Amino acid sequence: QVKLVESGGGSVQAGGSLRLSCAASGYYRTMGWFRQSPGKEREGVASIYTASGRTTYADSLLGRFTISQDNAKNTLYLHLNSLRPEDTAIYYCAAARLFLLNPLGDRGRRFDAWGQGTQVTVSA
Repeated sequence: QVKLVESGGGSVQAGGSLRLSCAASGYYRTMGWFRQSPGKEREGVASIYTASGRTTYADSLLGRFTISQDNAKNTLYLHLNSLRPEDTAIYYCAAARLFLLNPLGDRGRRFDAWGQGTQVTVSA
């Protein structure tokens, strides 16, 4: 069974950076990061195919975030740069046993496992 544990959230000022980590156990082919703000639906942020390292990103991020992985540590990362107040949300790590086409679509419903979430708060 896949187990995911996130860390690295916190409070920063606009323009700052954070790195989120997701320690994973179990077998998975697709991993991703999603976020949810109060009163809004969950949205996809970035995804990665763990075997190839191929990544996808939400268009709205304009290149500010980067997803990466350390296979030796079985850990997924999300590097958040040039943070804005609208990036304030709970960020969730997700994993799927299968290759998912358009991983960020349908708000992550096809992922098998989720972490507990980590809060990111960006002040103006």
